[in-house]
Parts: sequence; structure tokens; C-alpha cells
Amino acid sequence: MKSLRFISAEAFVSNAEFARKNLSSVARNLFPLLFKASYLLEQGEVIHDLVENWPFVEFNMGKLLETTVDYQEDLSHRTCSVCLESCLTGLRDYVLNHPSPYVKRLKVVDLTGIKDVEVQFCECKKTMGRWARTQLLSKLCLELLVYLQQTQCNPGILEISIDVLIDLFVTERNYELVVQALLKKCSCPLKICCVAFRSDNLALQKFFYIIKLTDPSLLRKLEIVHNVRLEMEHLEILFNSIHFPLLMSLTLPARTFNVRRFTATDEWMLTNIGEKMGEMTQLTELSVSFSILTGRIQKLLSPLKTPLKMLDVSNCSLNHADLAYLANSFHANHLEVLDLSGHNIPDLYPSIFFKLLSHSSSVLRSLTLEDCNIQDTHVNMLILGLRPCQKLEEFKFLGNPLSSQALKHLFTFLCELPMLKNVEFPVPRDCYPIGITYPIDDASLCRFDHQKYESVAEELNLILLQANREDVKASTPLFGSYDAAVQETNNELGAYLIKSFKDTLEKFTTSLNKMS
Repeated sequence: MKSLRFISAEAFVSNAEFARKNLSSVARNLFPLLFKASYLLEQGEVIHDLVENWPFVEFNMGKLLETTVDYQEDLSHRTCSVCLESCLTGLRDYVLNHPSPYVKRLKVVDLTGIKDVEVQFCECKKTMGRWARTQLLSKLCLELLVYLQQTQCNPGILEISIDVLIDLFVTERNYELVVQALLKKCSCPLKICCVAFRSDNLALQKFFYIIKLTDPSLLRKLEIVHNVRLEMEHLEILFNSIHFPLLMSLTLPARTFNVRRFTATDEWMLTNIGEKMGEMTQLTELSVSFSILTGRIQKLLSPLKTPLKMLDVSNCSLNHADLAYLANSFHANHLEVLDLSGHNIPDLYPSIFFKLLSHSSSVLRSLTLEDCNIQDTHVNMLILGLRPCQKLEEFKFLGNPLSSQALKHLFTFLCELPMLKNVEFPVPRDCYPIGITYPIDDASLCRFDHQKYESVAEELNLILLQANREDVKASTPLFGSYDAAVQETNNELGAYLIKSFKDTLEKFTTSLNKMS
């Protein structure tokens, strides 16, 4: 629903030439309203001029685009390239333009409220993801510095200091540009303030260098994800040399820990890492997926002084003692997001798993149990465990050997969960050839009866429809959930993997030649 004010704002900005010409006559309290209307209509030129003449101390993208009294739709998930580029170039021109810097009030620009999602509704259909936003802001900061050095400009411009809060995403491809922007931060009127940092496809030495430039004391989220070869000894060096007092969320790359080759020194190192994490009093989200942590979860998590709200220990080879610790720890009553994928829950520790689920049921919003060997005989037990989870919004259980009939039974129950919005379910076992083994390898993943699957999917959606649960989205993303960061940099990721494969082959060939 749009208010009369918002409809009027749309009418005003719909003619870009008219709006830009008359912007100086508009009352300053209408700028936020006009900005959201311009963003909805993708009026890039108007957005640019609004930011260039922004009359307030703060420019917060998330707050400007979220649900408002005048227009209830949240636009913060629209990463429209036209709109975002206009915002950033408008910010640059805010510094450069206007002869009198004394009327400039802007001190803080917050770009962290922008959400990258899979489906975009903007008409241009061209998005500007987190990597591209990092690239453009860094480029504009450097261009601004070059212009100020080469041009005789008002000395007052050098007095302008605007903190630009952003979630940086750095890979090999944009590393040099971002490093230069961070190194020259003190001289630039636009000062990059990194609130969250993600690193993919980056040499370890470069990661250590750039993370220090970001000012870790301000960092709230750190994601070290694909192709950053961080192992436990490197993590210990990181935590011993850099303090993260505000860190709330930590994601570590696959194989950071591997207890199968632990020595006494490694045990001490793990204890030290746990203690350093315990000093991060704000830490509430932790992802250590695809590490081998058998029997060591307590050593890693027990020093934490703040209960975790999000825990991803998928494919970590946890044993009964690990899950027993989780179920009885103070974390259990606070877990809102839990991923236990890759563990044979029904066979190894069913009772302790349901104890964990019971303790977290009052707050649990998202549960992921992919490749957990949940079979038809386990569905009734699973339903009993899920029934208290009345706040569950998301349930993912891809890769489990469940039949069509079992899925229908489970979906009938899922309709009863009032907050549920998203379900990711597996291709039914009876859609695959007889004798298929689980977990299914990538080569066999798509070799199922697609026509039969579509028929089953229709029946499952009909169950939702008949229960008046059209609000629940049910899907089967065969190769995992959407990751905006991977989607944006998949070409670079692919090139890196090919290069790594080529290097491995060359080393193997060299070894063979030496042997012969």
C-alpha cells in the first residue's frame, strides 16, 4: 500500500529532468521519501542528485529502503546496478561539488543494509553484488584522491570526512585496488570503514596483509571461505596477532581443523584458539564446516562466554560426545540457526540429537540436516522432534534417502509449523534407479526420473495449498542453496580451480618423471 505522499513522490521523480531541475526547491525532510521513490522507479539521475545534495548527517541505505509508513515494501534486497552506482557516484560528487563546504553535514554513509538475494525485481535486471560494490567504492575513493591532487580545489574540501560503512568482499582480482584504497584512507574525504569482510580466492599472505588494513577493531563479521588456505596454525597466528573486540560472526574455510593428524602441540594450539575466541565477547555466530573436529567441540566452544545463536558444524565428523556437549551446553537454549549436515544422526545419536532440538526449540529459526541418512523409518521420529519448533522458518534436508510417500507424510506435518517459509527437500529415492547409494555423487545427482519428480513436487505443493500454506516455498536446489558471493565471482572461482588442478597435475608428472 502506498500513501498519497509516496504516490506524489513517484510522480515528482518520474520525470527525471523536471525533478533534477526543481530539487533545490524541495524541503529537506522529503529527501528520504524521494530517494525511496526514485529507487523503486530506478531513476538513477535523480538518485545521484539526491545523494549529491544530501542534507542530513547520516545516509543509511538499509533504513531508507526498508518498510516505511509511506510504502510498506522493503527494497533493501534490490541490488539494482543503476541505483547503486548512482548512489556511489553521487557520494563522490557530494565531496567535489558546491563551492561552500560549510553547509555539508554528512558524516556517516551506511551501505551495510543492502541484501544480496537470488531473485531481483528491478527492471534493468542487472545487479551490483557485494564484490562489485567493493570494487566501485575503492575505485571512486582513488579517483577522488587523484582529482584532489591534480586540481586547484577549495581547501575546505580536504576538511570533509565521511565514514562509509561497507561489507567488503576481496578476491585476487580486486585485491590491489582495495589495498590501495585502504592504504590511502587517511587522505581521502571518503573513509572506507569495513564492518564485514569476506575473502575468497586469495593467497594467505595477502589475506593477512589486507585484514590488518581494514581496522579489525571495527570488524563485526569475518568470512574466510573458498580457496584461502587457512589451517589451524595460521588461525592461531591470526588470533594472537590481531584482536577482534566487536566480532559477532566467524566463518572459517574447509579443513581449517583436522584432528586425525593432531599432535600434542596441535592440542595445545586448539586450546589457545578456543581461549582467544572466548575473548571475543560479542561472538554469537560460528561456521566451521568441513573440518574434522571429532571429540574436540567442547575444547573449541567451552571458553566462549556468550551463547552462540548460529552454529554450522556440517561435515565435521562429530561423535556422540560432541553432540552430548552441544545438547547440554548453554549454547543449546539460544541456537536460532543450526546446521548438522553430513552426520548420520538416526544411527549414531538419535536421542541426544532430539535433546538438542528440544533445548533449542523455543528459538530455532533455521535447521539444516542434509545428507544425514534420514530414511522413511525415521520420519515419525523426526516429526516428534520438530513439533516443538514452532518458530522454525527454514528447514533444509536435501540428500536424504526418503521416498515420495515419506515426503508427503512429512509435508503434511510441516504445514502445522506456523512460521515456516522455506523448505528444501530431496529428490525422492524412488525417482532414482534401483540400487542408488547415498550420499549420491555429483555424477549421479541429476540421473533421476525428472517427470516423476515433477509429479511428486506438484503433489507436495498441493499439500501446502490445501492447508492454505501458499506462503511456504518448497524447492530442490540440487547443488545447494544460492550463495550470492559465489554467484558473483564464479568465473574467478572456476579459473582458480582449473589452475589448481593444472598445478597438481604438473607436480604429479614431475614426480613420475623423477621416479623413472
